[in-house]
Amino acid sequence: MTTPYVIGIGNAIMDVISPTDDDWLVRMGVQKGVMQLIERERSEYLMASQADDHGSGRSQARLAPGGSVANTLAGIGMLGLRTAFIGRVANDALGLSYAEQTEAAGTVFVNPPVAGDVLPTSRSIIFVTPDGERSMNTYLGISAELGTDDVNPAVFSGASFLFLEGYLFDKPAGMKAFLKAAQACHAAGGRAGIALSDPFCVDRHRQDFRHLVAGPMDYVIGNSHEWLSLYQTDDLEQALVQATADCGMVVCTRSGDDAILIRDGQRVEIPVQRVVPLDATGAGDQFAAGLIYGLAIGASLEEAGHMGVLAAAEVIMHVGPRPERDLREDFRAEGLI
Repeated sequence: MTTPYVIGIGNAIMDVISPTDDDWLVRMGVQKGVMQLIERERSEYLMASQADDHGSGRSQARLAPGGSVANTLAGIGMLGLRTAFIGRVANDALGLSYAEQTEAAGTVFVNPPVAGDVLPTSRSIIFVTPDGERSMNTYLGISAELGTDDVNPAVFSGASFLFLEGYLFDKPAGMKAFLKAAQACHAAGGRAGIALSDPFCVDRHRQDFRHLVAGPMDYVIGNSHEWLSLYQTDDLEQALVQATADCGMVVCTRSGDDAILIRDGQRVEIPVQRVVPLDATGAGDQFAAGLIYGLAIGASLEEAGHMGVLAAAEVIMHVGPRPERDLREDFRAEGLI
């Protein structure tokens, strides 16, 4: 049997992770424990300040490829499937490292780093204090410039699944790239889907997302807040009724509560184990990884949902948005594979 092939499109963001303390955050004007979008000048200032601070003997920053869909692909790749990532990085130090690390981890980085007078590689400068809080300062840079020229239909030959990231809809070129990719995926016999990303993203692009859900998307993953925002209701069941009228497969995660999966009239609810997370970063990304892996290998809807829940449970028990051990052991222990 041919190994399923999953392609993702999303922001290629290098995580620059640095240990620090509360006093340093105050001096730098960094708001603790939240994700803030910052401009290029601010990102360069924080990077330079961080480098100067490391010269005083602190631990060096760690560079780790990130971005929501990229994290999902990493999880799928670790489960043994072929993966490819379509994203934009610049031909600078961070971009070259991003592409190299992505390839080394087993995911094909489709487009070469962009040379010339372009925006720098996107980065999320993450300061981790001794209490485990992560303060994220994200500069979107060149990744937000992804467009149709970055989508080569030839890449989709043999593709089983396409996974898209709602954040890229903040630019019209990103929307057009998504539609071109979905068309290429369908032409190759694959299924296209999207993560709604966050309620604010849904608020910004509600009509476009509604058209996607009712149009070229074969599956859509969102949490309860995102589905409520999409259909402008405070009744989750009503939102899911509308969603399933629009799309063949709808997935709703609910932090700490059962995940709901509905496909072609079949509805399953997957229980989650309530635990106190060490680091919730990446929970949604790895839920998607487990789910798509299950669907790609032909597991039932319920089995695929269980794989998603198990993958999310693993990642929240350690720092970092990607799995640290072979999740197939957990799947085998549950009789899923």
